Amino acid sequence: MEEKAAVISLAALAQGMRLRIFRALIGAAHHGMTPGALSATLDVPGSTLSFHLKELMHAGLVTQERDGRKLIYRPSIEQMNDLLAYLTAHCCHGAACEIVCTPQPIA
Repeated sequence: MEEKAAVISLAALAQGMRLRIFRALIGAAHHGMTPGALSATLDVPGSTLSFHLKELMHAGLVTQERDGRKLIYRPSIEQMNDLLAYLTAHCCHGAACEIVCTPQPIA
């Protein structure tokens, strides 16, 4: 993942409602959720939900699929994994971590 894509993804998730939407979609995994189900689950108006879904789609974190008359939104697991890999790429100076990394006090 390029730095620019990471910044776009992180910026999209740096808003409370978008983070809640993304987490709800992660919970639904590959089944996805309709806007109605998301709206009911998160108690958010449809217009607000639509705005935030558009931002998450722009960041590549959410995909949309049409199933007849319904729209199904799913998390992009690949994009999420790429973002996590980008954020942790330099953990333990690039060596395989055998223990959980813990911050060391600054001398």
